[in-house]
Parts: sequence; C-alpha cells; structure tokens
Amino acid sequence: MISHIIFSLKKIMGSPIAKSITKKLNPKSIERLLSICVGIANPNSITEKMNAKIMSKLTKEAAKKFGIDEELLKEGLRDPYYRRGLANVIKGIAEFGITLPQKLYAPFLVVWNFTYKCNLKCKHCYANAGREGDELKLEEKFDVVDQLDDAGVVALSFSGGEPLLHEHFLDVVKYSVKKGFHTSIATNGTLITPNVAKRLKEIGVDYVEVSLDASKPEIHDVFRGVKGAFSKALNGIKNCLNEGLEVGIATTSTKLNLYDIPNIIDLGIKLRVRRIVVFNFIPSGRGREIKNLDLDVNEMKWLLEYLYDRLDEGKIQVFSTSPTYAVVAVKRCEQNKGRKIAPTHFTEVCLPTEGALILSEFIGGCGAGRLYCGINPNGDITPCVFMPIIVGNVKDGFLKVWQESEILNLLRDRDNERYACKDCEYRYICGGCRARAYGYYDDLLAFDPGCHIRREVLKVTL
Repeated sequence: MISHIIFSLKKIMGSPIAKSITKKLNPKSIERLLSICVGIANPNSITEKMNAKIMSKLTKEAAKKFGIDEELLKEGLRDPYYRRGLANVIKGIAEFGITLPQKLYAPFLVVWNFTYKCNLKCKHCYANAGREGDELKLEEKFDVVDQLDDAGVVALSFSGGEPLLHEHFLDVVKYSVKKGFHTSIATNGTLITPNVAKRLKEIGVDYVEVSLDASKPEIHDVFRGVKGAFSKALNGIKNCLNEGLEVGIATTSTKLNLYDIPNIIDLGIKLRVRRIVVFNFIPSGRGREIKNLDLDVNEMKWLLEYLYDRLDEGKIQVFSTSPTYAVVAVKRCEQNKGRKIAPTHFTEVCLPTEGALILSEFIGGCGAGRLYCGINPNGDITPCVFMPIIVGNVKDGFLKVWQESEILNLLRDRDNERYACKDCEYRYICGGCRARAYGYYDDLLAFDPGCHIRREVLKVTL
C-alpha cells in the first residue's frame, strides 16, 4: 500500500504541469500561490491565477494520499507557517522528486546558537558555553536572517549559550519575527523576569522552551551547575505563561532524572505549558565527560514507551528528540494501542494507519542535515547543534552550503551501503540519532547505541 501511495505522489507531483510550475518558482512564489488558493491573497495576473488553480488541485490530490481531507488542508493553508513549510516541501519535490525520507530545498528549522555566553555551568552542554569566542557582527546577523528567509526556511530557534545574555538578541529576534519566521527561543529561563517575558510577547516570539531537568531543585541545580537555577527557571516559565506566551519544557534524559520524568510531565500539566520535549543525551561538548550518565537500551525503551503513553493520554504534548520515538508511535498505532504518531519532536498527527506510515517515512525521523541544521555564533554551519562538524559558513552562502555539502547529502541517503540501519524496515521512519552515532563512534553512519529496535528487529546482540 505504501509503495502505491508513493507511486501516486510521484505521478501527481511529477506531472509535466506540476513541474512546469514548481521547477521555475522559488519557495516564496510557491507560498504566494498557496495564499491565493485559500483567498488570503489575490492574483496579480491571469497566469498567477491559473497557476494557483493548478497548485490547489495538486495539493488536494497529494493531501488525500496521506488521509488529509480538503477542509483540514484549507485550515492548514490559512496558517502562514504551514504555507511556508508546504512551499518548502513542494520546492524540494520539484528539485529532487519524491524521496524517502523527503529531501528539502531548505531546512524546515534552523537552530542558531546565538552566543557562547552563559550564566550556568551545565554538565551536558553541547556548546561548551561560558567561554569567549568569535561571534558575528550585528549587520552580519541581520544578513543571516535575510539568507534564511530567501531560502524558504520556516522556523528559526535561538539558542546558545544563553541567548538572553547577548545585547543583540532582541533586535535580531524582532527582525526574525518581521520576516515571518516561526520564531522561538531555547533558554535556561533564569533571566526571564516579568519585564523580559512582556518584551518577548510584545516582539512576537511564538514559543519559549525552558530547560528543566527535574521536578525538584536538588537534581536540576546539580545538573545545571548553579544553586538556585531551578527556582529561577520555574519563575521564568510562570512569567512567560502570565504573558500568554506558548511555553514548553525541555528535559535531557540521564540516569540522574530518568524516574523523575513522570513528575516533570505532571509539573508541566500543572503549569499548563504546551509541551514537554525529552532530549536524547548526546556525548558532545562537556557531555563527553559524563557518558556514564547516559541511559542503557532497556532504560531508553522504557522511557520512549512511557512518553508515548503520556502523549496518547492527551493531557499535554510529550515528545522525544530520539528518532526511535516515531517507531514506537507507529507500532502502537499498528497494534491499535495508540491514536497518534510523532514524526518529529515538535508535532503530533492523528491519521489513518496507512497515512500515518507514509507521512512518518516522508518526514523521516532524524532530521540532522535534512530537516534542520545548526548555526554557531561565528556563522559556522553544522548538520545538528549536537554534531560538531563544520560543513561551511553563512558567509559562504547558506543555501549553497545546504545544497552542496557532501556531508549533508550523505546524511540524507538512508540507502547508503555504509549506513548501519540500511537493512532496518524502519530506516526511513527513524534512521537513528546521527549525533549519538557520531558522539560514540566518530562515524555519522554508525548505529545509534540507544536503539532498542536494533535488538528487536535486526536481532543484533548488544
């Protein structure tokens, strides 16, 4: 059935009419056609009106293959971020055809490590923050935003270090919002006073994700290296919520907090945050010094299955950055033990099982170098913020690096002969965490050592 859907999608999007429109247009032009499709914009010419009608027909036919009805599609297209994302996907199909997982014209998300400055001393910090380092000048930062906008990037997340420490932060965030990005901030939360939260709301920040590694200060403060960090982070969350900002809690799973994660989820529900995102532990940066705190395979399996149960419960969104989480979700749906899939760590989808499977393979699990990438304070581009491999610099041209980097193109090929997961039936849905593979084995294509699917499906002795 999945092969039939793929064939149908190729037939729809690969038709001469579809190619004649999508191949010659950039993502912004495609986005405008989608706006015309739902009446948000008016065509400026007869040609544009005709192209919009064709685009409307193509998107409706393609959506049906995923089990998405016309009304749901129209509702999505009224959302500017949805339109921007779909334009990126359509342009990717125009350039590369239908692929599993799908190759994109530009990343859906860019995580920008805005500064090396930080006021905490986290044991697991991938950026080894707190040190001095070269950083882009203000005008160069504005140019980065322009480049990402021209490329068709949908979401821009500001991280660090601690981005709120930097004097340029609010100016650049404001510019990001003006350019139409889904703009978010990943922060330790300790600097979010009521005034800061009010300013973030006024600027138009879409989402604030605050790191909270325990439900109690004695664990969180030890992990974050500064006494009092927990209470300040909690106050930061409350200040954002009081301003009506959308808030999530980010937790890195280790042996220190594994069995406190249920309490963190309960705390999130009590606070009424939007979601809980449980991050894989990655032995990168200072994290290389505490590999002994990583979860073993059985602990990881328990955690992912527990997180899915809480997601399916429906009280709060619960995600994991582990690509294997998508497999857990799909298997539960196949067994009629769940209703939701989680093809990425920032969204859930309820679809018929066949549609859920193809969407999961289409989106494709680990997004390093394919759905997203990182930018360092000095402009260096990495496949993932947890993967310290420099593939270029924004000064070389962001889109050029994204499309031409050999390393990024390697990460997009799940059928590579050297790829450790190439014989796994879930390689398109999951693909294993490439940052963990690199962190443990210095090999981008190695196994993710925390994958329980490897043991259950491939029957490999761990």
